[in-house]
Amino acid sequence: MTSRIETRFAFCRAQNRAALVTFVMAGDPDPATSLSVLKALPRSGADIIEVGMPFSDPIADGPAIQAAGLRALHAGMTLKGVLKLVAEFRREDSDTPIILMGYYNPIYVYGVDRFLADAKAAGADGMIVVDLPPEEDEELCLPALKAGLSFIRLATPTTDDTRLPAVLANTSGFVYYVSITGITGAGRPDYSRVAAAVKRIKGHTDLPVAVGFGVKDAAAAHEIAANADGVVVGSALIDALAKTLDAEGRGGSASAAAVGKLVDELAAGVASAAKERVTP
Repeated sequence: MTSRIETRFAFCRAQNRAALVTFVMAGDPDPATSLSVLKALPRSGADIIEVGMPFSDPIADGPAIQAAGLRALHAGMTLKGVLKLVAEFRREDSDTPIILMGYYNPIYVYGVDRFLADAKAAGADGMIVVDLPPEEDEELCLPALKAGLSFIRLATPTTDDTRLPAVLANTSGFVYYVSITGITGAGRPDYSRVAAAVKRIKGHTDLPVAVGFGVKDAAAAHEIAANADGVVVGSALIDALAKTLDAEGRGGSASAAAVGKLVDELAAGVASAAKERVTP
């Protein structure tokens, strides 16, 4: 059976464009605002949504996403609440792929088998768990694949050709290439190096390659979309939402509108790269 992720990448490929992959933190700054932001994403041009699972010790995340996770935790968001949010989104949208992104500790505490069953029932399509290397695939990756959920792995500028086969071995859905070394939201990528890295990874796999970290605006999205199968944007969206919060950290209708406006711009940037796209 073809997954939503496969269907969406095929749709974008037929349009000769990259997929726009957007990241938001579940429950930021509160569940109601978070749901309205989620609903706004596809309307504004997001093809795939990564939903952050807030965690108190997010080692790979920069200040923006760390702050979003803390806001969500302070608002009472739990892993069960994340899945409830996904289920509520699914009531109105049965097509947009949802990727759960976070860390293993909350899943371990929740219970792996229970989490996988509940995530599938809620309507999730896959997951990215950044602190589980391939050597730990039996912990979560292999059970996730068995449960019908894609397990998306990260490759980085330091993932050489010796390491890459292990990274790709059980990866499904797509490969997430981290365009810079360091945390999310830090710096801008070197686009020529990103293009070379995407080409190298695609020499090892038929999976789509999406590129994230450091994509802040339409111009950056355009540059990445010329070579990659997907463009991932997270911190910039979190920043746009954060600017709408009042003095007490509360969101509202302006939050979804601000995020939606930026996604409109990013989607236009992705679409504008169609004439420059390098296809295999």
